[in-house]
Amino acid sequence: MEIVHVSAECYPVAKAGGLGDVVGALPKYLSKSGHTAKVVMPMYRTKFLYQNEWTVDFKGRGQMGSFWFDYTIIREKHDKLGFHLYLVDINGLLDREKIYGYGDDTERFIAFQIAVTDWINHWQHKPDVIHCHDYHTAFIPFIVKHSYQYNRLSDIPTVLTIHNAQYQGWMGWDKAALLPVFDTWKAGLLEWNKTINPLAAGIKAAWKVTTVSWSYLEEMRYHANGLEKLLEYEKGKCAGILNGIDTDVWNPETDPFIHTHYNYSNVDAGKEANKRQICQEFELEQHNPLVVFIGRLVGEKAADILPDAILSSLYSLQGQVNFLVLGNGEPHVEWQLNQLKEHFPGNYNVFIGYDEALSHRIYAGADFLLMPSRVEPCGLNQMYAMKYGTVPMVRSTGGLKDTVTDMGDWQGWGIRFNHASAGDVSYSVNRAVDVFADKKQMTAMRTHMMQIDHSWEHSVQQYVDIYQSLKY
Repeated sequence: MEIVHVSAECYPVAKAGGLGDVVGALPKYLSKSGHTAKVVMPMYRTKFLYQNEWTVDFKGRGQMGSFWFDYTIIREKHDKLGFHLYLVDINGLLDREKIYGYGDDTERFIAFQIAVTDWINHWQHKPDVIHCHDYHTAFIPFIVKHSYQYNRLSDIPTVLTIHNAQYQGWMGWDKAALLPVFDTWKAGLLEWNKTINPLAAGIKAAWKVTTVSWSYLEEMRYHANGLEKLLEYEKGKCAGILNGIDTDVWNPETDPFIHTHYNYSNVDAGKEANKRQICQEFELEQHNPLVVFIGRLVGEKAADILPDAILSSLYSLQGQVNFLVLGNGEPHVEWQLNQLKEHFPGNYNVFIGYDEALSHRIYAGADFLLMPSRVEPCGLNQMYAMKYGTVPMVRSTGGLKDTVTDMGDWQGWGIRFNHASAGDVSYSVNRAVDVFADKKQMTAMRTHMMQIDHSWEHSVQQYVDIYQSLKY
């Protein structure tokens, strides 16, 4: 089968979160399974663009309302990511350094979707499936079905994966003219709650809708930022498929970013060597349990509770635990986390920003990973942590609930709590300190979690089954 993935992100080309990791891995494992996987995304001005070789695949011209634009499709020459990678260049719209955050993001991503659809319309053949990811590409199922110009593509099955239903891309009806001319009798497919909602349009128009864990699929029926009734109505074509992790990238036996390689058979020694390195780098007391947070400092991740939770734990435990935070996001949270540094030297540090290599070193050196997320559709960080023998401390929500079993349960290996609150986090940190002191249990937990298979092989077959069900 030939599957075209359309996305705003793809690691290592451009990544803002888990969407980039998934789109960088799923197509690679589809290719390994014998399918032809293609990824098409905007041509941002990133290091990856300038450090690799490209060939021009197609040049075309698109129309967005009264605005005509030229676009160019380039292809990475050597398929070094394990799949065919294509970038869409539109001067003045997609030639930016950042992925999101511009005042004209609506126009940018509509133009991107028009260019992708127009390009596929020029192919001599049709792909078996067009797989769209999140709201930035969710107009495509509607466009291929109901825009007169692209009627030739209407029989191509479309799949929409919702990585996070909180982001929907709302826009006013004045923007409807930006879309390729469509059957106005179908305008209701664009609307939700009296506005144009790209994610809602994708849910309505796509042949199949998936999300990134079965628990998140259930949660969306009650907490989907206004789309609850729509998802309940469309539940017959929805499926939850748990994300996997790319074990070519995330593997402590081969990871080029970490200080000392290890596996489950020598996990204690390996963790100790990597912990020594990360504690020296951030001037932390090496003998204490090290609790880390890696991620965006935003409300969804409950980053706003981190300062109080860390402060409370450090005071109550009186120097018996260390914290290290890696991330960036809301300025007031960054400021609060920075302020803590001067009060707890040796027990706390923070790196404001994001560094991919540093994140690998922290996973390898940490004892516990804290994820108090309010919303976590799947979560990859807890799976990375387990692969590196780092005990996940997670709130029971979405994919965190599906992948982490509390150590108090039968054969449990993690720590779970119910509320995104400083109190629940502090209580969990106390549990972490207690289990860290029990070296035998700690080793057993690490050894067990490192052998859990969270690779993409299982998930890929579920996607293939969905693709094939749409063709016959």
